[in-house]
Amino acid sequence: MSDRNFTVIENEWITLKDGTRLAARIWMPEGTEQNPVPAVLEYLPYRKRDGTCARDESTYPVFAAAGIAGVRVDIRGCGESEGVIDGEYTPRELSDGCEIIEWIAAQPWSNGKVGMMGISWGGFNCLQVAALKPPALKAVISIASTVDRYNDDIHYKNGCHLSAQLSWAATMLAYQSRSPDPELVGEGWKDMWLERLENEPFFLEEWLEHQRRDDFWRHGSISEDFDGFPIPALVIAGWADGYRNTPIKAVEGLGEKAKALIGPWVHKYPHFAWPKPRADFHSEAIRWWNRWLRDEKNGAEKLPQMRAYILDGPKPALRRNDDPGRWIARDVWSAPETRTFAVSSDGGLMTGSTAKRGIGDIYIRSPLDTGTAAGEYFTLKPDAEMAGDQRSDDAGSLTFDSRPLLEAEDYLGQPVLTLDVSCGADTANLVARLVDIHPDGTATRVAFGVLNLAHRNGNTKPQPMQKNHKTRITLVLDACGYRFRAGHRIRLSLSTSYWPMILPPPTDPGLTIDTGSLSLALPLLGDHREIVVPQPADPNPLPTYIEHSPAKTRRTIERDMSKGVTHYRIYEDTGLVEHPDTGNATQDIRDEVWSIAPGDPHSMTGVSTWTCIAKRGEQSLRTVSTSRLGCSETEWITSAKVEAFEDETKIFEKAFEKRVRRDFM
Repeated sequence: MSDRNFTVIENEWITLKDGTRLAARIWMPEGTEQNPVPAVLEYLPYRKRDGTCARDESTYPVFAAAGIAGVRVDIRGCGESEGVIDGEYTPRELSDGCEIIEWIAAQPWSNGKVGMMGISWGGFNCLQVAALKPPALKAVISIASTVDRYNDDIHYKNGCHLSAQLSWAATMLAYQSRSPDPELVGEGWKDMWLERLENEPFFLEEWLEHQRRDDFWRHGSISEDFDGFPIPALVIAGWADGYRNTPIKAVEGLGEKAKALIGPWVHKYPHFAWPKPRADFHSEAIRWWNRWLRDEKNGAEKLPQMRAYILDGPKPALRRNDDPGRWIARDVWSAPETRTFAVSSDGGLMTGSTAKRGIGDIYIRSPLDTGTAAGEYFTLKPDAEMAGDQRSDDAGSLTFDSRPLLEAEDYLGQPVLTLDVSCGADTANLVARLVDIHPDGTATRVAFGVLNLAHRNGNTKPQPMQKNHKTRITLVLDACGYRFRAGHRIRLSLSTSYWPMILPPPTDPGLTIDTGSLSLALPLLGDHREIVVPQPADPNPLPTYIEHSPAKTRRTIERDMSKGVTHYRIYEDTGLVEHPDTGNATQDIRDEVWSIAPGDPHSMTGVSTWTCIAKRGEQSLRTVSTSRLGCSETEWITSAKVEAFEDETKIFEKAFEKRVRRDFM
């Protein structure tokens, strides 16, 4: 790995074919006039000047020192880029991405080979842009992403509505309402800001118009054509995040073109993620780029198809800084063999078969506020955002426990539950959780899966249940890599609610479970070897900025016993933080409350209010946005409001209102 000097181009304009200028920040190695270099693009709506500057400044100087240019571009209508955003992963966004790659490859400092990487939005769109086959794009690194936009993102999961859909729409409404940086844009900054405020969409309205897996979600889902995906992809995820299925799906779909790495992490880059152990992402990435952008024969193509961290019985905690476990490799990934469990005649979870299974039919109707220990769908911190002790949720669930294990059992892959259920309505939600019961009773969630029963045969054409008729259901849980220790018990927990992560169905009929039909197949770890995944040398790789006020975070649950309502509140304040080089100080505050009456699915409401502040010198710019979601039996009810302030003067206000028919069939 070389150690070249480099310069930072704070703002470079990339002019697209339609005349729109996109803003880029570039880390440029020295000596490119004589020796052109490869480049890595990261393409996001999160504002290069402030939103992602800390993580950018932890990575791109390292790339540049290794002779790889870093190009960080804001999507159209974001940060200092001109225009207005038109949605999430839209054809225009991806087309703009292809133009950016073409622009990079044509620069005199470029060797003509481009890589693309990112986490979350950037992890999504690097796969999606690659599927369009721009000639200069030679490899990608995709972190915390998806190959299936319908089932493995923050919108829907097997037909169930995720509350993260409102949370994310509220986040993006707040982010897109922020002003461009006047220092970079110049005199036209305010006109650009007002254009965005006037024309930005409220994403939730469009997402609710597509409650089935239709063409809207097939667009951008590379699982639609794995065979057509053209280039090598390093796909990374964390067990503590909502995007844990993607590495397995990628290696199964892409074969040798994909390499998977799954750690214990939340939704962060592996070199500064929690829980530890971390991974030396910089060295991993530079090896990948040198192989595919420089043709360096470094063996990156011979990496195991699957490298995974097998969790070794971690306990829920107020903060999980370190998770016990070990790294393993499977050089060639194949569908795992399974160990099958059933319900025994005494109501336990057993392996093998007996003449008599199960304890008959059991009716379950969970309180609608079952699920408050679920944590967030995608987690940014290893605290209350992660799943907590599952005993509180198990109280509203039907549970089956194994006997204490005589020896440890190791699993890697997606558990599969099969059972017969009957329902007195067109549909209901079924939630399954795989739980590790420690000897002291502590309950760690290992994996979970959810299903809107009308989607039992697929998400494209839902079918109502035949009322009060036993129906065979197959539910694939999210992936896990886990060791159940000797002396621990394996628990299967079934519920009809998982709130607030999953929103309630139109009615709350409950389900009858045929325990004799139940079969739980757990994926065995199988042949593997233990490996070392190097950790980063720097334990604190992120730069530090000037803190004017501290960050705050709170998550609280209030059960109003007199009114019969449960409130789940999330409060996040980044604190006011100033970048020492730009003098720009920013602060984002999220205050979100979900409420439900445990006996009334139509009482569900979510309200998410964001305040975004930017200050430099005497200037103060602020936006306040509030997004709401409610429901009736037949409709989703949405509204939003955006206000913008220059100093203390309100300069803009806009409201959104829409009702969308519920398409639960």
